[in-house]
Amino acid sequence: MKILLTNDDGIFAPGLAALYKELINIGEVTVVAPSDSRSGASHSITFTEPLVCNKVDINGLFTGYSVQGSPADCVKLAAMQLHQGPIDLLVAGINNGANAGINVYYSGTVAAAMEGAFLKIPAVAMSVAAERKMDFEGAARHCAQILKKLMPVEKGDMINVNIPLLSRGQPKGIRIVPQSSKGFDEYYIPKKNEQGQTVFQLAGEHHLADEIPSDTTSLMEGYITITALTPDMTDHRKTRKLQNKKW
Repeated sequence: MKILLTNDDGIFAPGLAALYKELINIGEVTVVAPSDSRSGASHSITFTEPLVCNKVDINGLFTGYSVQGSPADCVKLAAMQLHQGPIDLLVAGINNGANAGINVYYSGTVAAAMEGAFLKIPAVAMSVAAERKMDFEGAARHCAQILKKLMPVEKGDMINVNIPLLSRGQPKGIRIVPQSSKGFDEYYIPKKNEQGQTVFQLAGEHHLADEIPSDTTSLMEGYITITALTPDMTDHRKTRKLQNKKW
């Protein structure tokens, strides 16, 4: 199996290295990842200037392609130029912090997997809830177990996986749940910078609660969450309603 591994935390991120060590037991892994953190880059791509790409050695563990671009750039470049032959599976992660609820739309990790889905590559995004001391090795073991159960992932499919806080012990189980449409309880904190300007720092606390089980609520309860996402953002019900109007 030919596996493409990428992320949005950058090619030197410990979550990517931890997942790499698990994936090499499943198939042949090629790493193409951003040269630095592109967290929150969403589905941005670079088209006004060329992409700089270098081969780098990561602590003797692997040699990968470091791309000065977004996670979506990495997937496009890998699929069209860098990877030898077809890609059987794209894995994005492990992200430092859960990608659930509306954070799915901001996430470069999820966007990388979605880019794979655009290109008809089976794709899985994998993240672990953030805490002070991250256990990426433990999260990677859970991710590998989930991947083995998910396979085969269909061409064009995109699966979003989140691992809960591991400091609280082993996950309680696995829940197949929808994406929450809610986000954090967010706010901006005004500060003064060195130039005396007022700047605003985005901050947030807990996820807003859902009325039904979702990725955010299930994560908070200690479950691994699996959510199937789709590139089609069309609201088909509303579209049919609009089609029935007289224009």
